[in-house]
Amino acid sequence: MKPSQLPAAAIFDMDGVLVDSNPFHLQKWMDLLRKRGIPFNPDELPRQILGHRNDHAFHLFFGTGITPEEIKQLSGELEQRFREAFGPHARPLPGLDSLLVELQAAGVPMAVASSAMRPNVEFVIDRLGFRRYFQRRVSGDDVGAPKPDPEIYLATAKALGVSAEGCVGFEDSFAGIEAVKRAGMKCVAIASTFPADALRSETRADVVVRSFEEISLKRLRALFSD
Repeated sequence: MKPSQLPAAAIFDMDGVLVDSNPFHLQKWMDLLRKRGIPFNPDELPRQILGHRNDHAFHLFFGTGITPEEIKQLSGELEQRFREAFGPHARPLPGLDSLLVELQAAGVPMAVASSAMRPNVEFVIDRLGFRRYFQRRVSGDDVGAPKPDPEIYLATAKALGVSAEGCVGFEDSFAGIEAVKRAGMKCVAIASTFPADALRSETRADVVVRSFEEISLKRLRALFSD
């Protein structure tokens, strides 16, 4: 066994990882689907939309006939309402501040890799005052294939100039965790959106925690000791 080492980089999803924004995303989708008279199951909706890019959800609920122009227009309207509703409530998840400070002090590069559209990513990062932590911010607008495809994580590692195998990704959704693991990275799953037991039994996450208060640089180093 080799000595534990620092991650080459730490890459964070945004919704449900940096901030508890997913209830706001669920509400905007429920409002839209009800307005359009499109049936949905509230119990299934979180897995259908959270962690996925908007075009995935639009094709799922509106069918393949929806055009890229319609998706762009509806996404813009949805996300504008999200920013207006969520802005006053934007707070980092418990323990996140301390971890970011610890990683920065250790010289670990950090980035955001979110399925959200770029205006949302920039909005949330600025609201949190976290721009100083993240050298790169990659959004769903920047990649061709959405999560669970690993493209966004591979592109983020490349943008940071590091090997994907040396990175750790932080995710809360099933699609996001799959994307991290398919990229060849270590994965810390945050049980902020889905139950910890489900994340342990249904994903390949290396670590499942209930909050960032259970994560430290020492614990991250241990992921790379084998």
